[in-house]
Amino acid sequence: MKLLKLILLYLFLITPTQADTIYELIKIPNLEIYNLKTENKLRYLNAKQAFTIGVDNNINCFKSSKQDLDKKYKIIEKNLNRYSQNFLKKINLKYIVMCEDLSISGINTAGIPDNVMKTLIVDIKFNDKYFERVLHHEVFHIINDSFKDIFNQKIWSSFNPKEFNYAECSTCTKKIGLETYSKTAGFITEYSRSTASEDMAEVFSHLMYGNLPATVDPILQKKIEFIKKGLLKIDENFIL
Repeated sequence: MKLLKLILLYLFLITPTQADTIYELIKIPNLEIYNLKTENKLRYLNAKQAFTIGVDNNINCFKSSKQDLDKKYKIIEKNLNRYSQNFLKKINLKYIVMCEDLSISGINTAGIPDNVMKTLIVDIKFNDKYFERVLHHEVFHIINDSFKDIFNQKIWSSFNPKEFNYAECSTCTKKIGLETYSKTAGFITEYSRSTASEDMAEVFSHLMYGNLPATVDPILQKKIEFIKKGLLKIDENFIL
């Protein structure tokens, strides 16, 4: 009986201790462990209370209900299981933080990737129509930030018509539409026209989610091949 009490006490204490340890690693407060035992060793956390982070305290996200967490976790895990433990290690992604109403500087966003902290914050209430595809979009930002030499923006931009110019930042433009074009002209969505990195992320997310248009134009085809070659440079066993 004494041994049983000790085991129960250990189990009671270990989760808060692990959560505190993870906080020291990723510097996001008010988290609790959702699941650590995954196929590819991703560690899933959720907000137990609202949190505010960032150099200027400009990133906010809020607690979700257990029902919503359980529902969206299954979708998130299914999609992120596409990435092997080896690949995730190479791109510096280890922690997934689930919360809702995620915003940065007052602007709502689907996710915030941070390859330095090996973390991706996901808004589980983001538009269901694009939710799964957006998960891969955000993963690509982790990839891109870790391998900027492979996914060179100057080379990417050279694929576009000479008269085309991206915006200076993704929030510097009103081109935010995520609907997939039925007819492409170098770009797969309106959001692809915002910045080079968002363009890459949109192409990658369509490849991973498997919803490329039936036919693609020569410019978009070059972009697709560029992404594929880049992924194989990172991991020769990567499977789209």
